Amino acid sequence: MAYVAIDSDERMEEGPEGLQFQYARTANQGTNASRGFISDGPSKNAGFWTLDYYQPYFDVDTQTVLRRCYTTLLPRSPHYLSAHLTPSADLYGPFWTLTTLIFTLFVCSSLASSISAYLSHPDSSAAVLEYDFGLLSIATAVVYSYGLGVPVLLWLALRYLGVGEWSVVEAIALWGYGQFVWIPVSVICVVPVPIVRWVLVGLAFAMSGWYLVANVYPILATADAKPVRLIIILLAVLHAAVALSFKVLFFSYYVVKEVGPADPLP
Repeated sequence: MAYVAIDSDERMEEGPEGLQFQYARTANQGTNASRGFISDGPSKNAGFWTLDYYQPYFDVDTQTVLRRCYTTLLPRSPHYLSAHLTPSADLYGPFWTLTTLIFTLFVCSSLASSISAYLSHPDSSAAVLEYDFGLLSIATAVVYSYGLGVPVLLWLALRYLGVGEWSVVEAIALWGYGQFVWIPVSVICVVPVPIVRWVLVGLAFAMSGWYLVANVYPILATADAKPVRLIIILLAVLHAAVALSFKVLFFSYYVVKEVGPADPLP
């Protein structure tokens, strides 16, 4: 907020009615408000160990979060970092996406297990919906480790190598929003057809992998040392491992008599 001062003149003699205070909105405030944000960043007077420091990163409206989620599915996402996260990346969206993915993996995996049991033994009590809470712990560990741990470690490594083209909040936001595609895929993978599940996992891997590579590689390319660009290969292998883990750990339930073509991995 800015106040415009006026010089003292004969209006001062007119009493309070002669005084005027003018409010001016800065250009940045108007821009960020139109993008769905309330603040430009953390308070300068707050330490990083306080909640006030992180509050601005959660001041984002639902429309902005949803737009940032579905735009990761579009082929034109290579400019996602500059078009959607700059200058005000948020942390609410990534945490919401990752937490929703954990819940979706757990519930849909349990449902897929019950459907397979019912189709295998329709007259048996084995078709009762049961929750394996061990899968919930696994989902939490895998999703948070990959969605939060990997971008933080990558940011630290690039800072050590002298590449400072992005902030740690932008790194977390980029990875967190990039996992959105796995939420609808997890729901559809309830279908007890092995080949359909593999196709869906392959599509999700390709879409999210392209999104990450297209947005991370330009940052790696700014490094003076060209071998730094090889980090993208490590990230691609890690991403493939996570995709395979989702398929094997959460959607490997089949009926005794398989529906559709046989599973390529017995």
